Amino acid sequence: MVGEKVQVFDGKAVDLPALQKKIEDYLKAEGFSVQTSKPSDQGTVIQAKKGGFLRGVVDADRALTIMIAGSPDHCTVRIGIGKWLQHLGVAMLETLLLSDLFLVVDIAESAWNLEIESRLSKQIESFVGSGSAA
Repeated sequence: MVGEKVQVFDGKAVDLPALQKKIEDYLKAEGFSVQTSKPSDQGTVIQAKKGGFLRGVVDADRALTIMIAGSPDHCTVRIGIGKWLQHLGVAMLETLLLSDLFLVVDIAESAWNLEIESRLSKQIESFVGSGSAA
């Protein structure tokens, strides 16, 4: 898929709820509306949506989608564009995993997606590396 970013953290003793909160806080500070699934054995999904500029670039039903999965000693963070799911907070993650959580995107979305993924990815590495989520 164009623009999907996957980060794997081994042996870092990552505090997954703290990482989730740091990601949510960062996205909110950047002006995104954020919704998060309930944590489950399969992980947690965070979706972020931004109006204004993005209305012309990314379809209104698209969102930055982040999936945090694994254990504190081996976690994976996937970042990409996905369909904005209504009521994500009450949706079962198992159902999400069976659907297309991440979408293939066109050129305009790819440029935006790569930019935001890169910035968010650096922030996540900072959160884990600084110990604020570890």
